[in-house]
Amino acid sequence: MTIRFVHVASNMEQVCPRCKTSSYQKPNMKLMVNTCGHKLCESCVDSVFIRPSAACPECGVALRRNLFRLQQFEDSFVEKEVDIRKRILKDYNKSADDFLSLREYNDYLEEVEAIIYNLSNGYDVEETRQRVEQYKRENQALIMRNRARQLRYGQVLSTQLEVERVEQELRNKRALEEEQEVARSRQRQKDSIIDELNVNQEREWTTVAFSMPDALRSPCQ
Repeated sequence: MTIRFVHVASNMEQVCPRCKTSSYQKPNMKLMVNTCGHKLCESCVDSVFIRPSAACPECGVALRRNLFRLQQFEDSFVEKEVDIRKRILKDYNKSADDFLSLREYNDYLEEVEAIIYNLSNGYDVEETRQRVEQYKRENQALIMRNRARQLRYGQVLSTQLEVERVEQELRNKRALEEEQEVARSRQRQKDSIIDELNVNQEREWTTVAFSMPDALRSPCQ
């Protein structure tokens, strides 16, 4: 009787939906995703997207090859929602300072979440995209200003983090030097005590030797 072992894919494995290659079969396999959120392995991207653009094998949405990126999340919906959120927030980049009241700012945040929800779930997609394009046209100057502000803030934050990193390294270095100095000081004290004990012992032996009778000190004479 011949026994055949069949490998059953586990939930931890990654599988390309097109060629069915799994990470078990090909441990170094990389899965890529695009704006629609559906994943493809690198080999399938190379074979399907010979030209700069092609349709997604799963949903048929037209995709550009240069927009493929490494998959970050196992759930394709989460991957899609995160990508849409990043793209929307690049333009919807207002802060509370851009509004006269907190109520207006909260309404703006709710509108942003509604846009992301619609695009992620496929609701009123065309209408929602038109709203986004209209917003970009009407707020072009503000969008660019806020992008520049965010860039400056990012640069300041990066510089601040670098300064903090250097200061932390200096603190760690000083702490290490202090620990080493304490260790050396303890060793010096230990050596001093040992030296003092040796000197005292030599003195005691010398004293004892001089106090002994001549006959005991020179038994062979």
